[in-house]
Amino acid sequence: MSMALNKTASPWFRQAWPWFLVSLPATAVIAGFITLWLAVESDDGLVADDYYKQGLALQQSIVRDHEAARLGLAAKLRFDGGQIALSLSSNDGAAPATVFLRLVHPTQPDMDRAISLVGDNGNYTASTDALDGRWQVLLEDESRAWRLTGTIELPAETEVRLAAQKPVN
Repeated sequence: MSMALNKTASPWFRQAWPWFLVSLPATAVIAGFITLWLAVESDDGLVADDYYKQGLALQQSIVRDHEAARLGLAAKLRFDGGQIALSLSSNDGAAPATVFLRLVHPTQPDMDRAISLVGDNGNYTASTDALDGRWQVLLEDESRAWRLTGTIELPAETEVRLAAQKPVN
């Protein structure tokens, strides 16, 4: 005597395993479209459009650093709220009438500041809005023959000393 099993199989779309197996590649396809959308819509602000020109300008920047070292330039930059005070000294005691200060934000170029400092006998002052965060400091003369660089963390630090780096031969 044989016992017949009379089970009726349900269609495939009512089973859990086919849906599970289909969901894995479907999830990958959806994640791919989301990644594509993010890549197209987001701004990649840290990548420079003119990276080649910036690389070529590196040699000019090194020459400016050497010129600052040759002149024996040193500066003390003080931030007091919205006031900036700069004291600049050199080997020969000569100081330009105007120097330019650039405060460069490391990740957001739209926050960069360019400030002209006018002074007498190596002492300069200027006003700016209150700044917060880490900044790259670039000080240069009007003809861009030399430059001094440094970093400051505002408002925790209020003073930064900039000195020319000695040339490495």
